[in-house]
Amino acid sequence: MSTRPKSIAVIVVAAGKGERAQGGDNPTPKQYRTIARRAVLARTIDAFLALDTITQILPVIHPDHADHYAGLRFNDARVLPPVHGSTTRQASVLEGLKAVAPSRPDLVLIQDAARPFSSPQVIGDVIAVLAQYDGALPTVPLTDTIKRSLDGREVVATEDRRQLSAAQTPQGFRFAQIFSAHMRAGSVRREFTDDAEIAEWAGLRVAMVMGDRDNIKITHPEDFLRAERILLGDHAMETRVGTGFDVHSFEPGDAVWLGGVRIEHTAKLNGHSDSDVALHALTDAILGAIGEGDIGIHFPPSDMQWKGAASTIFLKHAGDLVAKRGGRIVNLDVTIVCEAPRIAKHVPAMCTVISQTLGIKPDRVAIKATTSERLGFTGREEGIVAMASASVEVPRDE
Repeated sequence: MSTRPKSIAVIVVAAGKGERAQGGDNPTPKQYRTIARRAVLARTIDAFLALDTITQILPVIHPDHADHYAGLRFNDARVLPPVHGSTTRQASVLEGLKAVAPSRPDLVLIQDAARPFSSPQVIGDVIAVLAQYDGALPTVPLTDTIKRSLDGREVVATEDRRQLSAAQTPQGFRFAQIFSAHMRAGSVRREFTDDAEIAEWAGLRVAMVMGDRDNIKITHPEDFLRAERILLGDHAMETRVGTGFDVHSFEPGDAVWLGGVRIEHTAKLNGHSDSDVALHALTDAILGAIGEGDIGIHFPPSDMQWKGAASTIFLKHAGDLVAKRGGRIVNLDVTIVCEAPRIAKHVPAMCTVISQTLGIKPDRVAIKATTSERLGFTGREEGIVAMASASVEVPRDE
């Protein structure tokens, strides 16, 4: 293929259950678990969206994971609606190939969903080699001595590691050839380990390019810790702290919203949204930590679309801005000052709402309540005050 490809499709294989990577207390499939508040699958797709040469991306997902996938957000039309995979990776890839076949792409890249760190260099090298070869894949040389055993116990041979490499993805191919090879492979009684093996079996010429040792495939629970270290290694982080303060007066009503929880009371809080003084202070604290002003800048009270709006919307927006910067929320602390209503029994529910809204663990959220000993306007039960602090980690500017 001597001319530059007009279209490059990417098939992201995400149809597995990811059971080996599930921790004892986390049943979420590995491709939907988060690394620094971004799902593994989303990070994998983001790596290809960063390249203008990619024309379409098709996720192939498990039929039971539609709700998980719906929680991901992509603001790019190149990400096509997902298709359902099958019981094996090989069959799932074929479903993806069939789905993109009507668009007749020149090239196709086949990517494991659990490899979120495929670099532009590796992806670009795979694409470039397809000008001379039918297929290409990134590999890394083996550094450990490799032993062969027939029973998993007794060594029968030592392999020459100089001739061996570990395969990674994306694996790239000229579309028509790999589609034909997959169609033929589906009719034989053999399970191929990857798409390059199918290409080899079909007689296609497959080349290797240098892979990246950080291009790991998340397989086991401990791989998430390594993934976090890769991100932290790529971006030296710094800690920032923001504070927030908010006050709302009472008006006639029968309940107040505090920390995202509705609490019955003899009055309600006066304000444009749901007047959740705790979440307003918390939102301002997060925005302050990243230098993004205050809640009024992002959600002006003059804008009628926010009249009566749930303040969790404002909080999530602040959390998303942290994630967009490649940061993470370390911990949050809120103090609510009022004589009534009583807050203590509602604190666990508030922590749950806040942690779920921001995608962090509940133990990173602290909520405390106190009175002003009957002093001032809070002591006269004219309103409620909330103060908050937020600690976040973001990449250093330099």
